[in-house]
Amino acid sequence: MEQAKRGKLIIISGPSGAGKGTICAELMRQMPDLVMSCSATTRQPRSNERKDRSYFFVSTEIFLEMVRKNELLEYDQHFENYYGTPRKFVEDMLGYGKDVILEIDVKGALQVKQNYPDSILFFIEAPSEQALYERLVKRGSESEEKIQIRMARNKLELAQRHMYDYCIMNDSVERATREIIDILKEKRGQ
Repeated sequence: MEQAKRGKLIIISGPSGAGKGTICAELMRQMPDLVMSCSATTRQPRSNERKDRSYFFVSTEIFLEMVRKNELLEYDQHFENYYGTPRKFVEDMLGYGKDVILEIDVKGALQVKQNYPDSILFFIEAPSEQALYERLVKRGSESEEKIQIRMARNKLELAQRHMYDYCIMNDSVERATREIIDILKEKRGQ
């Protein structure tokens, strides 16, 4: 009996405001065979986010228990909150031969790549620092102080882009998504 082909991890990361979420949504629309992982976080939901769909919103105590039990593929604390990827769902989907998208930060992406060396890492860039800033302001979900903290972190994340398999400029969601799809199809031999 032939063993099912194991799926691949597709990691999408980059600075806040680069358009990762928009690109992931478009990837899911155009490639319905992909599976999107849902991260756990201790932060409060934004107005456009749905519980257990956008994130698993959990208390700090529950999150730290997940860390203690090794239930996360990766995790980090930033902007005063914890973020992490639950392990079981991802492992199950990979075992079923599904390719799984993780939309995670740079530190988490590099953690996952160490444990899953065949992961495909995409770093999403905005056309400019000004574009990043404008996108964060347009969200309307954070104070100017928090936006400035994110902008400072963005510089650190941009310095890590050389560690990714592919850097994708998000000057157009359609073009950036098409570039990623073309790469994924090539990797799959399609």
